[in-house]
Formats: sequence, structure tokens, C-alpha cells
Amino acid sequence: MSTTVTPPRSLAVALHYDRDRKGAPRVVAKGKGAIGEKIVELAKANNIPIEENEVLAGALSNVELGDEIPEELYKAVAEVLIFVLRLSGKIK
Repeated sequence: MSTTVTPPRSLAVALHYDRDRKGAPRVVAKGKGAIGEKIVELAKANNIPIEENEVLAGALSNVELGDEIPEELYKAVAEVLIFVLRLSGKIK
């Protein structure tokens, strides 16, 4: 499952979480300005849910590409993943 966390038009961070693989969600893309807008565009084109959250996007932007999110962000990211799962109809 993938999701993109972004505040309006400035910064985008894409996460990927594989339930079959142990570990936390990973940062798979991040960027500001034109790169951030391209990440959002690609997410929309691929029906990947987008959550606008400036504070969380800012915190996630400090995580290196390919790294798991830090433990202090687990709760915030879990809330986003629950939102995504509800949107997709996978949970009630």
C-alpha cells in the first residue's frame, strides 16, 4: 500500500508500507516545488490516496529515501494509513 502526504503545493512525501514485510512504512519519494507537484500528480494518476498534512510532511521530509519512518512518527503515520484503508474500503 502506498500513500502520499503533502501540504498544499509545496512539499510531498510518498510512503510505502508492505504488510507482508516486517518493518515500518518507508519513504519512497520526497520533494519540494516542482518535484513535490510531480509526486502528487503521479499519485493522482495512479489512484494513490493523498493526505494533506503540513506538519507530518515536514517531519517525514527529514527521513532519507528508502528508510523506514522513525518510531516517533508511527502514530501519525498509522492514522494516515487507517484513513487510506478506509478510503479504499479495506476496513470500516
